[in-house]
Amino acid sequence: MGKISNWEIGEYRMNIKFPEQFTPLFKWIVPILLVLWLASGIYIVGPDEQGVVRRFGKVIKITEPGPHYRLPSPIDKVNKPKIQQVRRVEIGFETISPGPPARYRFHTEESLMLSGDEQIIDAQIIVQYKIKDAANYLFNVRNLEGSQGTIKDAAEVALRHVVGKRPIDDVLIGEKLQVEIDILELLQRIMDGYESGVRITEVKLQTVQPPKEVASSFSDVVSAKEDKEKLIQEAQGYQEDIIPKARGEARSLILAAEAYKEEKVKRAQGDVAKFLAVLAEYEKAKDVTRTRLYLETMELVLPNIRKYIIDSETSDGILKLLPLDGAPFGTKLQNPNPNTRRLR
Repeated sequence: MGKISNWEIGEYRMNIKFPEQFTPLFKWIVPILLVLWLASGIYIVGPDEQGVVRRFGKVIKITEPGPHYRLPSPIDKVNKPKIQQVRRVEIGFETISPGPPARYRFHTEESLMLSGDEQIIDAQIIVQYKIKDAANYLFNVRNLEGSQGTIKDAAEVALRHVVGKRPIDDVLIGEKLQVEIDILELLQRIMDGYESGVRITEVKLQTVQPPKEVASSFSDVVSAKEDKEKLIQEAQGYQEDIIPKARGEARSLILAAEAYKEEKVKRAQGDVAKFLAVLAEYEKAKDVTRTRLYLETMELVLPNIRKYIIDSETSDGILKLLPLDGAPFGTKLQNPNPNTRRLR
């Protein structure tokens, strides 16, 4: 036996027969499938990712790391690009195998160019970048990455533009760092003009050299210029070393002269004060002061010599001197005969 369901669509009538034992099963299948379909809208954005949700192809929101929900497909779709991943593009060469040892394939059609002084130069660079706007990165520029992508073409344009404005010596020796900075800034302006959603993090010059045919001559020139720069740096280093020393010595001499000046001035002032003090005493007692000055002068003129002062008025011209320094006063008499007792 079967149950007959009648579906009427316009003038048409359809008769579908369902076995009775499957009727309860169909009642559960549809809700379960509906729940599973709705649950498929749950998605998780990784720590280094950003979620871009599209509804029928139009971007409606950007989601940050963590669990989120969207309407199930085909209504909503989500893309999860890795915005923290450092990506790179190579100009002038291609890494075949990272090694070790690393193997490369060179593309001279990308690396050969003219410098500002119309010299041929072979320059290779690596460009590193990150995603700063996931929606623009995914949908604004077609064929953004890859060997024929927009980023690589723009990097090659920026490299040729910057190198073409400088003489070959600046690119080879003098201004490599500035060349990298200029390429990065120009490439970032180009990509911002395209609204590509990428941020250039680094531009690194890998190889900058003349063509192989003239490489040896250029090497000699470069070596000579490097020697010149080395000698200049050594001379500047010597200058930086000797000038502070000379300034220090000059300062030391000036300080010593000022100290000597101060010492002489103070000593002269002391001598003047001493002379004035002596003069004042001299005015009070000229004979005594004259005698004292005479005796002090003799002490200075004849040091370490025993001197005797004799009053000429009482000596009558005779030197009255009794030298008693060597007299044996206070010595004990020795007994010549030890067997004889001393009488008390």
